[in-house]
Amino acid sequence: MKVVAFERSQQGTGASRRLRNAGKTPGIVYGAGTEPKLIELDHNALYHALNKEAFHSSILDLEIAGATEQVLLRDVQYHPFRRLVLHVDFQRVDAKTKITVKVPLHYMNQEGSPAVKLGGGVITHVLNEIEVSCLPGNLPEFIEVNLANFGLNQSLHAKDVKLPAGVELTPHVEQENPVIVSATLPAGAVSDEADESSEGDTPAA
Repeated sequence: MKVVAFERSQQGTGASRRLRNAGKTPGIVYGAGTEPKLIELDHNALYHALNKEAFHSSILDLEIAGATEQVLLRDVQYHPFRRLVLHVDFQRVDAKTKITVKVPLHYMNQEGSPAVKLGGGVITHVLNEIEVSCLPGNLPEFIEVNLANFGLNQSLHAKDVKLPAGVELTPHVEQENPVIVSATLPAGAVSDEADESSEGDTPAA
């Protein structure tokens, strides 16, 4: 994805306010052993881009004054109640240096899984993204989790996810191995089953 930005020389609260009043969003790009650069972006174009999942987890081509560099979106500051982006941070990436990124999880074949289709269960997405490490060229836009054989009262952990080639879990995710998705019976169904069981145990008068 391509992002067009412009250099800015002024900084501070007053300068940022003037930029926002002019329909611009202040930002900064840093990293890869190069000096940080103050930038400004068109607010509306940025706002629409931020609504796309890929904008948050893909390598972006940031164009400034005709020169393009590859970056990752690292931080976004929003206004507490207005639909306004206050500031954005981009980090430059080096093709030969591994990056750490949170990648979205896309759960596939959920409705057709045994947990839902046969067991009447409810699937809960405990995590909707997972932190991985890889070279920029191997960064996936998202990671698929296939639930075609997912059964009732089953859960999947981070280590159960099939990762693309060249992509690995970060050390702390590997160590914690959190649950990412689970399948359980709805509370009402569990209660009904318990009632039926207790009725069956009641001795005849």
